[in-house]
Amino acid sequence: MADVTDTEPSDTLHRVQIEYCTQCRWLPRAAWLAQELLTTFETELTELALKPGTGGVFVVRVDDEIVWDRREQGFPEPTAVKRLVRDRVAPEKSLGHSEK
Repeated sequence: MADVTDTEPSDTLHRVQIEYCTQCRWLPRAAWLAQELLTTFETELTELALKPGTGGVFVVRVDDEIVWDRREQGFPEPTAVKRLVRDRVAPEKSLGHSEK
């Protein structure tokens, strides 16, 4: 029988929120990042929300904790956000080629 441990849900599931600026038209960027995170953490997340905002906001939160803020860190590369999310939701998970 095949080992299914990599596809079984973890004990604690998490919520990610990406708040993006509607004035800046950053929805496509937020949606693309959301897709990357949902693909990578499909068994660890219960929800990924896109939250419209204004004033140049682009913030990624995991369980209400800010892990990336564009104002402080600039726009994120997906691999950087994946590592930060992984560290909170599945520290044992390998990100494959993204780890290098």
